[in-house]
Amino acid sequence: MAIRDIDDLPKNAANYTALTPLWFLERAATVHPSRKAVVHGSRTYTWLQTYQRCRRLASALAKRSVGAGSTVAVIAPNIPATYEAHFGIPMCGAVINPVNIRLNASTIAFLLGHSQSATVIVDQEFFTLAEDSLKIMKEKSQGHFNPPLLVVVADEACDPEALRYALGQGAIEYEKFLESGDPDFAWKPPQDEWQSIALGYTSGTTASPKGVVLHHRGAYLMSLCNPLVWGMNEGAIYLWTLPMFHCNGWCFTWALAALCGTNICLRQVTAKGVYSAIEKHGVTHFCAAPVVLNTIVNAAQEDTILALPHVVHVMTAGAAPPPAVLFAMSRKGFRVTHTYGLSETYGPSTICAWKPEWDSLPPDTQARLNARQGVRYTTLECLDVISTKTGEPVPADGKSMGEIVMRGNVVMKGYLKNPKANEETFANGWFHSGDLGVKHQDGYIEIKDRSKDIIISGGENISSVEVENSLYLHPAVLEASVVARADEQWGESPCAFVTLKPEVNKSDEQWLAEDIMKFCKSKMPAYWVPKSVVFGPLPKTATGKIQKHVLRGKAQQLGPVKVSKL
Repeated sequence: MAIRDIDDLPKNAANYTALTPLWFLERAATVHPSRKAVVHGSRTYTWLQTYQRCRRLASALAKRSVGAGSTVAVIAPNIPATYEAHFGIPMCGAVINPVNIRLNASTIAFLLGHSQSATVIVDQEFFTLAEDSLKIMKEKSQGHFNPPLLVVVADEACDPEALRYALGQGAIEYEKFLESGDPDFAWKPPQDEWQSIALGYTSGTTASPKGVVLHHRGAYLMSLCNPLVWGMNEGAIYLWTLPMFHCNGWCFTWALAALCGTNICLRQVTAKGVYSAIEKHGVTHFCAAPVVLNTIVNAAQEDTILALPHVVHVMTAGAAPPPAVLFAMSRKGFRVTHTYGLSETYGPSTICAWKPEWDSLPPDTQARLNARQGVRYTTLECLDVISTKTGEPVPADGKSMGEIVMRGNVVMKGYLKNPKANEETFANGWFHSGDLGVKHQDGYIEIKDRSKDIIISGGENISSVEVENSLYLHPAVLEASVVARADEQWGESPCAFVTLKPEVNKSDEQWLAEDIMKFCKSKMPAYWVPKSVVFGPLPKTATGKIQKHVLRGKAQQLGPVKVSKL
């Protein structure tokens, strides 16, 4: 039966338009034409200049037949060109494909081929990486290779020889490319807000990376929701510590235009660079994975500026942050907002919303509460934790474990050319995150592990995240990650990979390992205590996530923990 409304008034051109974040840029250029929009080293662009540059980019691409149905890859760090690409590429109807700059050539070759990127915009430092990727594609093409248009971005902070080499190979310099475009280009918004705006690839740890397709509607909603839940004000000064290639910078690329704020580009992320930007530019907000926060709290005294000249707001996501790190950040004057999400949900889509009644609690209790993943974003319609056996919601007891699932307008369209993965990930009308968690009495969710990271020892489930949180409390531990290692007695047991703080005496690793195990015994059930501790740097992805699959491989090489003869 057709659903009746109180009227039969139709949509028309005056009262309905497709949602897209592209309009935010046009508004910022109109409202604050002379306000700083993008700052990179000695270069500064106003909002009017940024709008004109993005229109030039759209025009230059359109002149080369790049438009609806095209994909443009961007291989670059946090520089103005990467920011401009988030507007200029969709303004000509194409889809932006920001590529992780720390991937190897063979993986990038797969991404460029799978996405059929007709144009590649590449920073001069990464030109040879792009070149190597294209060589691999050509070798595999068996004579059917159609090379993409190559645009190279110059940067005064880089070796000029790299730029000369790129131009010698036939690449067009980015500024020259913009000059070929019209600053008054009459760009058109999408006719349908379901049209794709961005394509981003998940880190393929066990198989080929999956291409996450996002639409204009979701990007619009997330761009407005991020500042709303964070309490970000108009004119915020935002530091780009989070890579723009990671979920389009969690949609802050578009959000900063909505706020008419200022983007401070940071080519390489260091604690010194973060503190310097706070002092020099008056940075009010930045986003970072917990591993970056850990770098900030453990920075050498000469690299820091304390006390902070003002409260600096930090949004963290990407991995479960240890309460010890959150506690240390708050003591230094940073106000940390903890969020959680995935590439498939436009970046963060849950927030550990701070409650006024927590203000009077002891700082360590505050940190523990703030370490939870929280409640759904305003624009995420449904969030739950469901049993992996029955599919029913688990009780809100803080103990019953299930899979975190989501539903709503800020869930991806799907994976590009991957119907099998789409069928699995959207089973029973939910987006399945693959993360295991619990639901507390107050409705806040908390991750306990990725489904593949749970350690099953003697039939008991052990949360690697909980063990890691305790390890971070040890005074000698800088970073820690826990994975399963084969165990002759228990099937598997926790194996801790630990990076020690620089000032720690590392001459007696056996004593340190025993001390860490003894410390753990005072903090957790005996069967949770790591049976082995391995020291050294931890392998990480470009977004600062610890690569547990690499550590699992190392644990496998160690062989099983032997049965104790005692």
